[in-house]
Amino acid sequence: MIEWILILLVVAAIAALLGFGRISGLALSGAKILVFVVLILFLLVLFGIIGLAA
Repeated sequence: MIEWILILLVVAAIAALLGFGRISGLALSGAKILVFVVLILFLLVLFGIIGLAA
């Protein structure tokens, strides 16, 4: 999932440099949503609410 965040950030940066504001904003919004999902999953695993399969 971290790869998707990085890909979306790169797409947002390139789109912003080329002047595509809406595409840049959309990619940045998607990256923000994925960051929040990753943080929530990390906290759930950290507190033992979700167990990782061995």
